[in-house]
Amino acid sequence: MYAAGWKGMHVMAIDDGRRPGSSGQPAGPQAIGRIMSRLFARTGYDREQASDSLAAAWQAAVPEPLAAHCRPGRVRRGVLEVFVSHSAISQEFSFHKSAVLDRLKAAIPSAAITDIRCRLADSPAGP
Repeated sequence: MYAAGWKGMHVMAIDDGRRPGSSGQPAGPQAIGRIMSRLFARTGYDREQASDSLAAAWQAAVPEPLAAHCRPGRVRRGVLEVFVSHSAISQEFSFHKSAVLDRLKAAIPSAAITDIRCRLADSPAGP
């Protein structure tokens, strides 16, 4: 394990930097970006940030009358799960699905959303 001083900040590696099968010597300093990326992935912060950006893009992409009755869920294998308050909202959403999908793809390309599927929510959608 190593610590690196950087402008008064100390950064500890997430692992000891040793390579499997190596002589046991640390591999040396690692880029701060790589360390932070791994830390965010381990703590779930990257998913939280992705969720926040999806929520913001959702508000801009969905027509106002529908936004009050549906909310985005998770993206799994490129499919965004959307929870709707009523089956009639699901039907109405289907008319806007293509436009919403295009707006989401443009707003957050890193999410790699390829499709949207609606599900009835257990409780009413809303703030």
